[in-house]
Amino acid sequence: MAGADGKSLGRSLPSCREYRKFDGADRERENHRDLRLADFDLMERNDMSRHTRLLTALSAVFSLMTVTPAFADEPRVLFDFARPDAAQAWQPVNDGVMGGVSDGRFRITEQGTMEFFGTLSLENHGGFASVLSRRSDLGLKPDDTLVIKLKGDGREYLLNLYVPSLRVAYSYRAPIPTKAGEWTEVEIPLKDCYATSFGEKVPNAGPVDAAKMNSMGLMLADKKAGPFKLEVAWVKALGH
Repeated sequence: MAGADGKSLGRSLPSCREYRKFDGADRERENHRDLRLADFDLMERNDMSRHTRLLTALSAVFSLMTVTPAFADEPRVLFDFARPDAAQAWQPVNDGVMGGVSDGRFRITEQGTMEFFGTLSLENHGGFASVLSRRSDLGLKPDDTLVIKLKGDGREYLLNLYVPSLRVAYSYRAPIPTKAGEWTEVEIPLKDCYATSFGEKVPNAGPVDAAKMNSMGLMLADKKAGPFKLEVAWVKALGH
């Protein structure tokens, strides 16, 4: 562009060819930038995918580490009534020791179970029948849970756990519900057993000393006269 005196003012404007040259260079730069952004986006997505897979794997590992089974130890069999010598470890004890006339017995069946049966009587101030194991070290631990597989007659029986004591008729006790004619597995944590003497709760006795427990028994004392039958397949201990 020229001034009034015909001289050029400033720099001359680029030609159309130069504009096209500049425009092509700009497009090339834009294309390179788009390619770089696409590569970055792909890398970012790949990183996110790897991170997602890593987090999923870590979550699965932590789940396996933090999920604890209800019972950590393998069950320990305390009494297996399919053993040939199973009957030698048990004996009946009824209210005849107090003048009662209840008749409680047990036998080992052909199916390898123990059947505790008889007739409960309330006469002569009686009212209980029981069967208990002979004294031996049962190797129990404070956090153990006893599991008894049994089939009853719908009556409520009692579990008695015996430890050495100066008290008479002293045991730790827990109820055993049954369903008539149905096999069930009853779980009894040792910590839920309470101390009794002659069937009455002993206050402030504390929890059962599992290490000293040397006998267990099954008792019926529901104050309902008549026949009864309880069948037991086995007794196990589960530790946490």
